[in-house]
Amino acid sequence: MSEPGDRKTPFVVGWRDGFMINIPQVDREHKHLFELVKRLELSTVQATVDELLDYVVTHFTNEQKLMEDSNYPGFPAHLRLHEEFAGSVADFLGSGDEWTEDRVQELRRFLNKWLIGHIMTHDLRFGNWYREHHGTNVPEVIARPEKKVGWFDRLLGRG
Repeated sequence: MSEPGDRKTPFVVGWRDGFMINIPQVDREHKHLFELVKRLELSTVQATVDELLDYVVTHFTNEQKLMEDSNYPGFPAHLRLHEEFAGSVADFLGSGDEWTEDRVQELRRFLNKWLIGHIMTHDLRFGNWYREHHGTNVPEVIARPEKKVGWFDRLLGRG
């Protein structure tokens, strides 16, 4: 049992090769997302959250473009999952609660759980479908908007 004032061990899930969906760009972006979640700590939380959210939008945009360009039949459902995730994160961040160690841990736990579940089911399904229908030669996609806008505006397609 911990004594009052003892810090809890941070909840950290690192990237594992078992998370790969074998689409190189997507795997690199997923790995970077895990690294950003791992960096979440109270002293730099706002800057890390801003960077993380901006990168999430970049990743979602790139992944969705690859799905759309390849005529992935599961694209509309996958897009809805990304939108639901965005809504959950917006609700969490919009609560106005002050950042505490516990709140940082709660965010890290949520993000890790969502990333692992999403990658190991929905993204893996796309990776398998892509290789079955298009082979292993996957083009790199960069679907970033030209102008710099906030992550929330990008998420809602206003960028």
